[in-house]
Amino acid sequence: MKKTKLALAVSTAIFASSAMATNGTNMTGVGAQSSAMGGTGVAAYYGAENVIVNPGLIGKSQGTEFSFGGTLFKPSVSNNGLLDADGQSQVDSDADTFVIPSVSLTSRINDNLTFGIGMYGTSGMGVDYSKNDVNFSSNVMNQFEAKSNLQIMRFVPTLAYNEANFGIGISPVIQYGALDINYKTVLRDNSGNPVMVNGAPYAQTIGNGVSSDLGFGFSLGGYFDINKDLTVAASYTSAINMKYDEQLSVASTPFVNPMSDLTAAFGNELEQPAEVKAGIAYNMGNITLTGDFKQIRWSEAKGYKDFGWEDQNVISIGAKYKGNGYWVGAGYNKADNPIKAQNGATSYAGAVTNMFNNIFFPAVTEQHWSIGGGYKLTKNVAIDAAIVVAPQVTTTVDTSAVSSAFAGSSVSSSNTTKHSQQAYTVSVRYNF
Repeated sequence: MKKTKLALAVSTAIFASSAMATNGTNMTGVGAQSSAMGGTGVAAYYGAENVIVNPGLIGKSQGTEFSFGGTLFKPSVSNNGLLDADGQSQVDSDADTFVIPSVSLTSRINDNLTFGIGMYGTSGMGVDYSKNDVNFSSNVMNQFEAKSNLQIMRFVPTLAYNEANFGIGISPVIQYGALDINYKTVLRDNSGNPVMVNGAPYAQTIGNGVSSDLGFGFSLGGYFDINKDLTVAASYTSAINMKYDEQLSVASTPFVNPMSDLTAAFGNELEQPAEVKAGIAYNMGNITLTGDFKQIRWSEAKGYKDFGWEDQNVISIGAKYKGNGYWVGAGYNKADNPIKAQNGATSYAGAVTNMFNNIFFPAVTEQHWSIGGGYKLTKNVAIDAAIVVAPQVTTTVDTSAVSSAFAGSSVSSSNTTKHSQQAYTVSVRYNF
């Protein structure tokens, strides 16, 4: 019971949105042009920013291009806890503003070879419910200062080979990741009563500070110009395993119940999943139409598969009009929620998994609408901007088995998260 009560203390306050959670925990697009066009970019050439999506496409570049910019990401996430079934109010996460950098460079070596390099924030999640005070029982007020943050940065050197109507490319991917999960809760004795110090409940901290890791993978891609107006392309990015020591294992230990079907803490591996992508781009004079299909293989990724995540199919489309020194575009991105609800009514492990996913990792946004444009400031300098909006999604999962363990009797309860997003991207391109 001691561990169960501690677990419930955590449940009202950690993890939710993401610094970069859109398609699962991954950004829909990298760079202003891709973001404006629904996240497409497998077959559509946008310049140096293609490095991260399809390394083969930089074979279409001429001369040298340097692009830099960033995204102001503003998620809105709230959660109602899970202690009872009488409709607790939603509490907003204070983790609502993030800045995500992007830098890329391509340079043609000769008629057939192009070198590129990129550095991008590509994925992440995090919440801040540290101001939330929740009453967990009729006679005890527990106070919590819960925060979490996952950030993924990728460094991508690239080499591409091209002929007149096709190209291929390869990128070794160097990935840096950092994860921090911490919270405070009242220390309880073996009877479940709060430990008092100087007349007040003693709050203990769960967490060990930030853990980081460096992982390695690769990306392969290519394109084929069927004719001067129609391009088809495909790319593959490998999974990259990451280990964040004493993060998930420490955070989940209080939930372990040897008398239930959850007898061990979660592991510390959290693998970024493999991605398979295909795309098409079609030019009609000043108009370009783009379409991509992408599968993110969460079900095979360590950590995510333990939380019941499923493979996510992503469909994105875009349209762009190019005028004299400017362009305007719009797009749409659709990806189903990859998080599968577990049986939380009778399975304690299922209820804990539901709780972790819905409170800790609610990467549940499904639709993204985007618009953007660019303007050539000089012969060599252009500025691009994009806005992406994800409408609010509400998810409710069954957490009855956890609440029942806390109450010592059968209790029906659920947990609800609400999640929406806005992102504003600006980048500058310099050609020489």
